Amino acid sequence: MKELALSLGAYPAYVYDLPGLADHIEAIRAALGTTELFYAAKANPDAEILRTLAPHVDGIEVSSGGELRHVRETLPDKPLAFGGPGKTPEELRLARRTAGRIHVESPAELSRLAALGPADVLLRANLPLDTPNAALAMSGPFGMDEDALNECARLLEDNPHLTLRGVHAHLASGLDAPTMLHLAHRIAEWSLPWLKAHGMDDPELNVGGGMAVDYTSPETRFDWRSYGTGLSRIPARVRIEPGRAMTAYHGWYVTDVLDVKTTRGETYAILRGGTHHLRTPVAKGHDQPFEVLTATGPESPATLVGQLCTPKDVFARDVLVPPLSPGDVIAFSMAGAYAWNISHHDFLMHPKPTFHYLRRPAR
Repeated sequence: MKELALSLGAYPAYVYDLPGLADHIEAIRAALGTTELFYAAKANPDAEILRTLAPHVDGIEVSSGGELRHVRETLPDKPLAFGGPGKTPEELRLARRTAGRIHVESPAELSRLAALGPADVLLRANLPLDTPNAALAMSGPFGMDEDALNECARLLEDNPHLTLRGVHAHLASGLDAPTMLHLAHRIAEWSLPWLKAHGMDDPELNVGGGMAVDYTSPETRFDWRSYGTGLSRIPARVRIEPGRAMTAYHGWYVTDVLDVKTTRGETYAILRGGTHHLRTPVAKGHDQPFEVLTATGPESPATLVGQLCTPKDVFARDVLVPPLSPGDVIAFSMAGAYAWNISHHDFLMHPKPTFHYLRRPAR
């Protein structure tokens, strides 16, 4: 990565390590056994990322009509699942034509879908289960409680052209493997009897994504093997939809120093670009891991910021760096998920980054 990053000549830029990503997803696929693996495109829908993942995943999960069209254009033959709250009538029509599964979020949504014709559905459940230490709890507008699920069951009886395939229950994000596995079994304990009571003998159970990614410890990884082993004990067709934990480790945001200044005893390195390109650190409230590629020497504290007219434009606060000067190059790692695609690109209308890809050498 370093050689490519220093050869770019113009910054800021994203660099994606496609061979590293392929090796990572191959290991995940092997660890999961029979569990179905869909990639959550919202984490990073870059076309080269999608093409790298495609041979190793069973399908792609999308959450908007725009994502659906983009993924279908990039991967014409890959199975898709369509989820997310607030689906428009146009999105439901598109999903019926192009997605194998539609994750229904409410009785009203199911009624709108019924009016359009046949479809295969999973009902998204919002179950009252504890999710300790979760980074995000997917409550409120996401999924349905028991009363709404029962209302959907009645609607399905009245609309036999809709086929119930199972339950979707992504309840939280940022959980380690033991916590996620316990949660998956709790979901199964409720879902499988409910589905059997509604005539399903071969149900699908989608327990979503949310695998923890620790930005303070980049070498720490989710325990895919123990998770896959534990999921295999659930008596159903189990599917998961990771995003961040698949792609975060294989992207860098590379930029250069524009200015270094000390104000009231604190040193700031002002970098080209900013969190309008890499929103992750300000959104999650952490210091983004980084490497200084060009400077060496005794380290001292500095805060790494971007060009935006807001004090929130911070990559990393009060971190140790060698002596920095304008032109020095810094690479922020773990920028392969919820980075460029979730950022507010047009704030202040700065130039957008370029995109570059590490590939395996031709044989």
